[in-house]
Amino acid sequence: MTDPVLVEEHADRVVIRLNRPEVRNAIDLATVEALHEACRTLEATPRVALLAGSGGTFAAGADIAQLRERRREDALAGINSGIFERIHKLPMPVIALIDGYALGGGAELAYACDFRIGTPTVRIGNPEPGLGILAAAGAAWRLKELVGEPLAKEILLAGRVLDADEALSARLLNEVVPAEELDAAGHRLADRIAGQAPLAVRLTKSVFHAPRDAHPLIDDVAQAVLFETQEKHDRMTSFLERRSRSDEEKR
Repeated sequence: MTDPVLVEEHADRVVIRLNRPEVRNAIDLATVEALHEACRTLEATPRVALLAGSGGTFAAGADIAQLRERRREDALAGINSGIFERIHKLPMPVIALIDGYALGGGAELAYACDFRIGTPTVRIGNPEPGLGILAAAGAAWRLKELVGEPLAKEILLAGRVLDADEALSARLLNEVVPAEELDAAGHRLADRIAGQAPLAVRLTKSVFHAPRDAHPLIDDVAQAVLFETQEKHDRMTSFLERRSRSDEEKR
């Protein structure tokens, strides 16, 4: 049996690839379970994650054959919403690499990521009401935060599907690159993140997503932790030494 998700581990990043190209990477229960396992790996050893599809598609949606048979208890169990929220809360940033379709659950998976890089063939949206359901795995509230209420309502209530240019204009995509450059673009962004102090990145992500009432206390506490790290001292010392050398060269 083919693994529904392929995981490639590196020292500072993990590449997670949906691997059901024969059904456009439709997200079924086996995919959800495999994504949970990948999250356990990233929670145990925090690293940047790159999340991609295979076969020219990110994820065309949830597996409709399985979805049709799900009942009230399945909805209340939050099968898809649970894994997407877990991905959203991973310690280090997650980069979605989107080629082709990202619809329904596939779009909600992309929304849960911190960054989204796409190709010119991207089509992203939430057609769930056309199937008699709603986008209940994050889009109904997360999309408004990403693109604003008017456009979110067009997507969620009127079935609008954005192409790559529209998604880029709305900043739903951070960048659009040719398909053959998609992985490289993701790794370039991962390189930039990996060049930062890892704990500073982790705490910044946590502070960013903290509720408004937690500020400014959470900012001060996180900063207090970072002020005590050796990495902070070393990086600031290096910065001051570089500036001193630069000043001397100008004299």
